[in-house]
Amino acid sequence: MATVELRFSAQPEHVRTARLVAAAVARRAGVEEAVLDEVRLAVGEACSRAVGLHRSHGITAPVRVILADEEKIFSIEVGDEVPSAGAGSTAVSGGRGEGTEDVDAEGEDEMGLAVISGLVDDMEVSSSEDGGVIRMSWPATSFAVTS
Repeated sequence: MATVELRFSAQPEHVRTARLVAAAVARRAGVEEAVLDEVRLAVGEACSRAVGLHRSHGITAPVRVILADEEKIFSIEVGDEVPSAGAGSTAVSGGRGEGTEDVDAEGEDEMGLAVISGLVDDMEVSSSEDGGVIRMSWPATSFAVTS
């Protein structure tokens, strides 16, 4: 299992870099070329969401992206440091925190999650007192890349 971890400051201009890295690792993992645009879009949405959450909550910690090539599965986790209102809760939509986001931000968050769910084969959104994670996966044909 090959794993790549990327951390970047919560700035919108770094989302593009995350998309490029995700596409490169997905290609190497054997994700079909036709699916790479979906990977790029989903990672862009998830990273933009994490950046927005960090910025709206004044969090300076970096956004985390973990890309893993498992047997026949390529997965990506995008993590933020925004704690949920209730420790150990699992959320399918946004709006974490206790009234810290306005209604428009909540609606945008839910829209972003809806876009992501339409792009991935499998998606899970969870949050805890340590922050939130969006896990996404696609089928892949693992193969060794030789130099």
